Amino acid sequence: MTAQIIDGTAVAARIREEVKQEVEALKRDYGIVPGLATVLVGDNPASQTYVRNKQKTCQELGMASFGYHLPAEASQAEVERLVRDLSANPEVHGILVQLPLPRHLDEEGVLASVALEKDVDGFHPVNIGRLAMKGREPEFIPCTPHGVIVLLDSVGAKMEGANAVVLGRSNIVGLPTALLLIGRNATVTVCHSKTRDLPGIVRQADILVAAVGRPRMVRGDWVKPGVVVIDVGINRVEDPTTKSGYRLVGDVAFDEVKEVASAITPVPGGVGPMTIAMLMKNTLTAAKRRVSELARA
Repeated sequence: MTAQIIDGTAVAARIREEVKQEVEALKRDYGIVPGLATVLVGDNPASQTYVRNKQKTCQELGMASFGYHLPAEASQAEVERLVRDLSANPEVHGILVQLPLPRHLDEEGVLASVALEKDVDGFHPVNIGRLAMKGREPEFIPCTPHGVIVLLDSVGAKMEGANAVVLGRSNIVGLPTALLLIGRNATVTVCHSKTRDLPGIVRQADILVAAVGRPRMVRGDWVKPGVVVIDVGINRVEDPTTKSGYRLVGDVAFDEVKEVASAITPVPGGVGPMTIAMLMKNTLTAAKRRVSELARA
């Protein structure tokens, strides 16, 4: 059996086109242009690339983009002041604080400064708390975990009653993804560096989400036939045959696992494109909510 390849690029393209059409409708009908503000602190090259991609996507979809770049030595007060100013700006509908922040900054304090109705990254402590509570709905769902669920839905993966294994417990991907799977009535196991018999636990999974940042860690003999695999990992490995001298691989040994799984995401072209697509969708949602508030006023 060779797995169905879950094309995240195609799914993300459909979402982006839907967002673009709705953005045009908001402009036409209400004169509202959805606006996303990005806050970058420091000069992390990867973070700079991520922010540029988000700003470029805003432009492509007809949305307004507001970019703010603070020096790495910016104080907690300076960062929080900027975030509060953006929260009060009516032209800004979504605020994204690019993580990770420099070590001297209190990440939770910065994220808590984002207005709840503009937390399009879904990392405000209140939004994460609601995500963790039964019967509560966050204002926004974190973008990468939301993209994981959308990809599972795209191939008809049955989450209710399934054994789901999440490799990794980061605040950005692993834990929110586990909470979303619980919300879809899966039985979820979260694995980490202290987990005993990791291959044995992974082998029980009907759904596997790999988000540990270790290249090709999950081997073909780790998974059972028919598993649906979402590979969130993006790792650089040396490859002298390429112009750059490296290539990107996931946390899953793709060539091995695809021969066992029923469906699997590639790297690149799987989860990556979904993150920005879901961010754009969240920003659009924030703008639409603002239109509804103005109509009721």
